[in-house]
Amino acid sequence: MLKQYETVFIATPVLSETQMKEAVAKYTQLIKDNGGEIVYEEDWGLKPFAYPIQHKTSGFYYLIEFKAEPTFVETLETQYHRDERIIRFLTVALDKNAVAYAQHRRENKAAKKAAPAPEAEAPAAEVTANEE
Repeated sequence: MLKQYETVFIATPVLSETQMKEAVAKYTQLIKDNGGEIVYEEDWGLKPFAYPIQHKTSGFYYLIEFKAEPTFVETLETQYHRDERIIRFLTVALDKNAVAYAQHRRENKAAKKAAPAPEAEAPAAEVTANEE
């Protein structure tokens, strides 16, 4: 039976955009190859740390929500440990409330992107009377 999980990993900040995409592709493909299903992905970008980790002060954050067999999580985390590009990671199983919350969060984010940006109002031109 597939359970839903959420994993966030932090990649070293010295990676190029191409290298970061390769790392993400590696883990999404690993999930798919082991019978999993990607539910959602989100790139959180480069963020500073509250404290240095491995002498680094920032890292690239990436979130993947997926469905997989419970035994797969150990395989995924073993791959994280072996990859020198990954500084930290956290994988959690989502219960029904967390799944509902994640779905709601995704819908809100999609609605914000779909909503047109409010137009800035142009300042009204001042009308001056021409006195002679």
